[in-house]
Amino acid sequence: MNGVFVLRAGTLSLKVRRRAVAVCGVLALALVALVLWAFTLGSYPLTLGELAAVASGTAGTGVRTVVLEWRAPRIVAAVLFGAALAVGGVVFQALTRNPLGSPDAIGFTTGSYTGAVLTLLAGASSYAALAAGALAGGLLTALTVYLLAFRRGVRGFRLIIVGIAVGALLSSVNTWFSVKADVDTALRAAVWGAGCLSAIGRPAVLMASALLAAVALAAPVAQHRLRRLALGDETATTMGVPVERTKLLLVVVGVAATAAGPIAFVALAAPQIARRLTGRGTSVDLAGSALVGALLQLGADIAAQHAVPGVVLPTGAVTVCVGGAYLLVLLVRESPRGR
Repeated sequence: MNGVFVLRAGTLSLKVRRRAVAVCGVLALALVALVLWAFTLGSYPLTLGELAAVASGTAGTGVRTVVLEWRAPRIVAAVLFGAALAVGGVVFQALTRNPLGSPDAIGFTTGSYTGAVLTLLAGASSYAALAAGALAGGLLTALTVYLLAFRRGVRGFRLIIVGIAVGALLSSVNTWFSVKADVDTALRAAVWGAGCLSAIGRPAVLMASALLAAVALAAPVAQHRLRRLALGDETATTMGVPVERTKLLLVVVGVAATAAGPIAFVALAAPQIARRLTGRGTSVDLAGSALVGALLQLGADIAAQHAVPGVVLPTGAVTVCVGGAYLLVLLVRESPRGR
């Protein structure tokens, strides 16, 4: 009987892996199609033939400028930011064992915004400086939350509660800044906080690429450790995982991923959508989540640019609308039945 049970479990696991691989393949194809469509949209419409000419180096100067200088940085940044934010969401939802335990909810995104605000106050306004400030602010916030939540170890519920409290405190600081700062500085901070991708250039894309590459290098180890932590701290300890040190390192990885850009709700929604699509239940799937995050981010950016004729919205405004609706659905589904 035990042998039959193990065989069935192995067969089921193989089916789940095959489904996950198939879904990831479909998501990758959908992302390629969405990227190509994004390149064709705009006041200067392009065809797939013109895009092929750019790729082969035979396109005219005007077409090359539109594709490579105007549209490519924003499209690539949207894909990279979405993937990175989704990976950060996977990490924090796994650590807290809660579908609402995203960096948006537990204050780390607010801390990143505070870091960007302080960078502006120091006189730096380039994207590289703001991203570095956001990363530093997020890491300091994460360290503060981790230390305040530590009581013979860190539990998911305590991490969420402390993170919400610290995030609320930092949010009040950010509000005070927006009232007291001069108009130009406050406007720059508001544009950053709204998640606007209109000013994205090649330096931002290179920085996001480097950041995502670092996260990708750590992803296999992170996924292995997260799956063991999902079994419980005691079980993970018996399997040789240094639990608290691993949690701290995973927090650093998650914050680094979410510092890619201040886009709300992508980190919350992408992991949950990926789990439902791949059929992995509560298991960790970084690849599927990254693809879903990239699709969500790029789709939101396309809607922000072209949904309202003559009006370009911040990408974060679209993700907030979509994420708010998703959050309501998630709360209804997760609430106990009969209440």
